[in-house]
Amino acid sequence: MKYAAGVFAAVALAGCSAIYQKHGYTPTEEQLAEVVVGVDTKDSVAETVGIPTASGVLNDGGYYYVSTLMRTRGAGATKPVSRSLVAINFDSRDVVSGIERYSLEDGKVIPLERRVTSSSVEDKTFIRQLLGSLGNFNPGSLLEE
Repeated sequence: MKYAAGVFAAVALAGCSAIYQKHGYTPTEEQLAEVVVGVDTKDSVAETVGIPTASGVLNDGGYYYVSTLMRTRGAGATKPVSRSLVAINFDSRDVVSGIERYSLEDGKVIPLERRVTSSSVEDKTFIRQLLGSLGNFNPGSLLEE
């Protein structure tokens, strides 16, 4: 009985341990030191640092490298532990005009979410949808035929 209780305690303790997952890529300080502001272009940055995680709208903006470390404990929700973003900006000639690094520690909010048009049906049960459409019914539309 003591052996079974010990095994159960070990399994329960292991189930509560944190699981870390890293998503994305940000260049190291050494790689960023190789990028020269005012000299390097988009192509040379892609060769030196790597292909960006995201780029500006219609490729007219900068390069953005994003990395997130997520932690999950037991059955709890996954939460970001750290997030870093490197933004490399370009001028009109596609030459590097600036390099910026942001993180959660800076106090900067870096929302990483997809922008999706929401439906008006979300969070409504079938009964709520049915009762909501009662006011939209016009009996005169049936007699017009």
